[in-house]
Amino acid sequence: MNREARRLGMKNTNFANSTGLPDPGHYSTAGDLALLAAALISDYPEHYKLYSEREYRYNDITQQNRNRLLWLDPNVDGVKTGHTESAGYCLIASAKRGARRLVSVVVGSPSERLRARESQKLLNFGFQSYDGVRLFQKGQAISKLKVWKGSERELKAGVAADLYVTVPRGSADRLQAKLFSRQPLVAPLAAGERVATLRVSLEGEPLGEYPVVALENVAMAGIFRRIWDGVTLWFN
Repeated sequence: MNREARRLGMKNTNFANSTGLPDPGHYSTAGDLALLAAALISDYPEHYKLYSEREYRYNDITQQNRNRLLWLDPNVDGVKTGHTESAGYCLIASAKRGARRLVSVVVGSPSERLRARESQKLLNFGFQSYDGVRLFQKGQAISKLKVWKGSERELKAGVAADLYVTVPRGSADRLQAKLFSRQPLVAPLAAGERVATLRVSLEGEPLGEYPVVALENVAMAGIFRRIWDGVTLWFN
């Protein structure tokens, strides 16, 4: 569990058990729980649909989902409630309106009713105050990068999946993206291989770093070009 948490970028989380019961070494943050929920939604759609079920019946017993938002907001389709004396009433909620999906996290609430109300307020605020902006499409060439010792002198590079960022409404025209290429890029290079990093910022504030990959294969050049490029690289 902890290895997977590190892989997902959950830097302030440590699991001491799989139950969620209190333990001095068992902790997380709202931000990390949002990362976990996002991974669940994107990576396990066949399981995620179960979180929108309001109730199920088993062995003549009907169990209701404790996520009140499933009854209050038709756009909400998950995710998870929780409660212990030390953590209070908690709720990770997610809603989709149009093509946009948001995740909210409320922890430490004193009651079920309040955690639902605060979650609804967070989701409404997010949808009303922020825009999801697609910077680049999957397969779109962002840049052409110099290649050494290759059959081609340049390589088309782009993102492996549509790249979206979330920004305050009306601020999309102030986004900046800078490409930092791996140096030197020496053939052979395969399509899908990471060749650069894209750093996105808004008015100087970093929003994130994203991998940029080769959009095409570049084979190794013949012996003479490899020798020439090798000498050039040596002196550079």
